[in-house]
This record gives sequence, structure tokens and C-alpha cells, in this order.
Amino acid sequence: MRVLLLVLPLLLSNAGSDPATTDPTVPDTIRSMLEAAMDAGNEGDVAVIVKYARTADPASADLVVKIATDWRNDRMAKAQRRIREADFFDLVKGRAEVGGYVTTGNTRNIGVTAAVQLRREALEWRHTLRINADYQESLGLVARERYLVAYEPNWKFDDRAYMYGAAQYESDRFSGFNDRFSLSSGAGYSAIKQPGLKLDLELGPAYRNTSFIDGSTESNIAARGSLDFDWKVNRGITLQQNASAYLQDANSTVSSKSALLARLIGPLSAQLSYTLQYESMPPIGRQTTDTTTRAALVVDF
Repeated sequence: MRVLLLVLPLLLSNAGSDPATTDPTVPDTIRSMLEAAMDAGNEGDVAVIVKYARTADPASADLVVKIATDWRNDRMAKAQRRIREADFFDLVKGRAEVGGYVTTGNTRNIGVTAAVQLRREALEWRHTLRINADYQESLGLVARERYLVAYEPNWKFDDRAYMYGAAQYESDRFSGFNDRFSLSSGAGYSAIKQPGLKLDLELGPAYRNTSFIDGSTESNIAARGSLDFDWKVNRGITLQQNASAYLQDANSTVSSKSALLARLIGPLSAQLSYTLQYESMPPIGRQTTDTTTRAALVVDF
């Protein structure tokens, strides 16, 4: 709407021009708005201005498109050059979250949740490392203890398609297993990839090895699928949805995390999240579904 209000005057000022007699140069009104959008680095605004400039002054439409295209190509070339020349840790970005609670008086409970994610994005390779930990005590007894470490390298075919590898370790005796290792490889695709909005999908075969609390072990071939959705609603609010599933003849697993982040100040955000863990064939006496609602502070670095 903001861009449309800016473009409206140029539509009115050029409505009466005759394309057959207009000199093929960009009118000052269009050029100034186009340059302002390019200086701000906003590709969305540039695209809108180019779109309406075609109607406002058809004679200069090709030149406006060329200016915008050259700007995008130059911007992309500079970004790729910065990535090629960057040191290893220059491309590493991270996120850490910590939440918890303590109650005293008639009952004494303590709960702690922590997570760290590191991500390195280069031209051909993307690496992601995640570490999660949940711990809860109630009346002096441990009521929840879950740990997860996951590493995923991606090799990018092009701007959207990639091959992935995934290695994951879990420990959750309250779900019936001491250790569970998962390995997977397959194809991934960025179905949505635009500023402030992304959706990545992955699918491939997997191998899982589980050591149960009763001392038995189990190995299975499975199918793995995952979804990673991120929507920056505005400068202060972000919605995230991450989900993965391991489907097999034995115990299948589905995990999901829905999160709402609100920017507080600088790199600090408040997060409210809801996680779901589903085990299709848990040990006797265990529930199939475990859900947790968390409030945490998040720091981007």
C-alpha cells in the first residue's frame, strides 16, 4: 500500500503522454522513486515501481526494467563475492534460547529448557547444528529429561533444490529409550523463498537404531520427511513451524514445534512455543503423545 501511494502520482502525471512521441528516457519522477527503492535495498519496492512504471510511461518501460535488472545482478554479484572472500566464522549465525521455572512452598518444582542452533550458509553448502535440552524435577524426582543433537549438511544444486544429509542423536528415557541414532539422506526443495518468508521441504530414506530402557535394541529402515517454515510478519513478530517425521514398520516418530517470537530489543526476543512428540509404539505404560508449552528468551548472534 505504501509503494502504491508513492506510485499513484506518477500514474496521474504521465496518464496523458503519447508513447509514440515520448522520448525513451526515464521520467524524473519514476527515476527518483526507483533510485530510492534501490538505495534502500528493497527488492519488493523495486518490483512494484517497475510494474507501475510500465503503465505510467510505456516508452521508458524497457529502460526501467534494464536499470532494475542491472541493479539486481550487481547486488547478487557483490553478495556472492562477499561470501567467497569471507572467513569460515564470518558466515556463521546462531540462536540461543533459555527458559525455565522454579516453584517453592507446598511443592518444589524446577524446569529448565535450553537450545542452541548454529548455521553456516555459503554459495554451495549450508550446515546446521542443533542442540536441545529439557530437564524437569517435581517433588525432588526427575519428571522429564530429554536431550537432542542434530547435524544437517546441505549441498545446493541451484537457488532452490538441494541434497541433504541428517544425523541425529536423542536420549529420552521417559519416552522409553536411552539412546536413539538416526541417519538420513535425500532431496530438499525451497518451495517458498522470498524476503521474510520461506518454506523448505525434505524427503528421503533413513536408518534408525534405538536402545530401549529395558536393555533391548532395535534397528529399522524408515522414511524421513521434514518441513521448515519461517514467516516474518513484521519487524517485531516472527512465526515459525518446524516438523519432522520418521515412518517405519516399528515405532514411528513425529515431532513438531510451533513458535511465536516477539522482538524485545536488539538481538533479544521473547518466544512462546508449543512442541509435540508422537511415538506410535511406545513401551507399555507410556503415552503416545507428549506436548510441552514453553516461554523462553532468545538471543540471535
